[in-house]
Amino acid sequence: MKKLPIGVQSFEELRKESYLYVDKTEEIHRLVTNSHIVFLSRPRRFGKSLLVSTLGELYEGNKSLFEGLYIYDKWDWTQQYPVIRIDWTSIKHDSKEEMERDMSDTLQSIAATNKITLTRQYASSLFSELIESLHRKTGQKVVILIDEYDSPILDSVGKSEAEGVREFLQSFYKILKATDNHLKFVFMTGITKVAKVSIFSALNSLEDITLDEEYASICGYTQEELERDFSEYIDNTAVHLEMTREDLLANIRKWYDGYSWDGKTSVYNPFSTMPFFEHNEFSNYWFETGTPTFLINRLKKHGLAKTILEPIVASQTAFDSYDPEALDDVPLLFQTGYLTVKNKEVTNGNPLYTLEVPNMEVKESLMEHLLSAYTNYPRSTMSVLGREMLQQILDFDEEGFTNNMRRMFAGVSYTLQPEDNMYEDTNEARYHIIFQLWMTMLGFNIQSEKITNRGRMDAVLLQDGVAVVVELKYHAKKKLKTLLKQAIAQIYDKRYYEQFLDRKVILLGIAFSGKEVGCRIECRN
Repeated sequence: MKKLPIGVQSFEELRKESYLYVDKTEEIHRLVTNSHIVFLSRPRRFGKSLLVSTLGELYEGNKSLFEGLYIYDKWDWTQQYPVIRIDWTSIKHDSKEEMERDMSDTLQSIAATNKITLTRQYASSLFSELIESLHRKTGQKVVILIDEYDSPILDSVGKSEAEGVREFLQSFYKILKATDNHLKFVFMTGITKVAKVSIFSALNSLEDITLDEEYASICGYTQEELERDFSEYIDNTAVHLEMTREDLLANIRKWYDGYSWDGKTSVYNPFSTMPFFEHNEFSNYWFETGTPTFLINRLKKHGLAKTILEPIVASQTAFDSYDPEALDDVPLLFQTGYLTVKNKEVTNGNPLYTLEVPNMEVKESLMEHLLSAYTNYPRSTMSVLGREMLQQILDFDEEGFTNNMRRMFAGVSYTLQPEDNMYEDTNEARYHIIFQLWMTMLGFNIQSEKITNRGRMDAVLLQDGVAVVVELKYHAKKKLKTLLKQAIAQIYDKRYYEQFLDRKVILLGIAFSGKEVGCRIECRN
């Protein structure tokens, strides 16, 4: 079996050292044939840097690296182009002055490699001089590859240096427009499409391919690619985990598939898929590579837990630009990879996007962090408690389930506790959010406020062969016994269970009387 290229971002190293490579050169050929100045947004650790490296080797004419790939006999290898590669993650950018110095050094180094002497003083002028000099010396127009172009902007959010960083980038990126007649191809990657930076306003010919269905799989693995290129790993892992190939594939799909930028093509996260085959263990590989503290605190502060539990519909304008000083939550969650496009519909020429959490890895991790943030319950024991409570529901263990609910809600922040001067439905809504997070952690596919022809049920929890129909009741004065009776009665009166008669149905009534909690679990009559 070929080695897994975990952490390898150099196309040259990947090919020379015989690492496994999923061939993306058909999409790359389409891209370089049809486009001039291109921007692509993808979440962190999703293959952007490898894509940039591949483009660099292609334009530099390193033919041997592409042998056996789609593009090999379709590219004119007699033409070689000068390439300027800029990776903003490797350039110091804590201040405008630091960026000026480090970028100037980087450009001088590229010039020296190409035996060119630069005479100008500032980074933006050096950039322009380098482009013009390379064109004159080689007779070929220049290829510009900029990786993580938005890294300095995102790293400076909320800091005093932010304005200086943006000013530097504006003057630097304007060079691309001024030198357009010297440029063969420009490709930029990033996480966000940042407003207030001239790169998008100044370059009239810039093409944003982020949501373009032609390039929906240019990063990540399709189902076909996974089964073809990782076939030996799939077979070995199935044996190791004592699963059939089909069951293993279904589980891998549930955990790591689901990312989409066009609502049609679904891809696997490379940074999760390869470590899974390396360790033969389902885990949250991608999510744990970046601390989500900022995101979790933002979701909690803004009451946005429901945003990641249920589908969201957004218009095209939600993705047009992004102001880091005035964060909009839906684009933030989408661009960072915590929401993805599950469906796209065009109405009167205007596209509408349905966004959801992509897969189990992201959903479980977000739930775990959010629930811990809401309840102050330790994450280390969350999964153990989840399995215990699931079994209590299936065993109709009302006492055990209620005790665990009390343990969880005892840690709920006072800001989420019911208040006597609030409306009953407001207090009830607060507990709905926590309950949804909780039940998702138990492993249920929860559908909240599901509409039927007789009303709106609070939630249904779907497990293999089981549907748990849930009704929550809150009242500051009524007794728990009365509220639980009302909850179960409502499920029967509204016949919420009828659409689940193909499986075992469990009725779960949960009641909150002031700050007291109780439950009732029974099998449908």
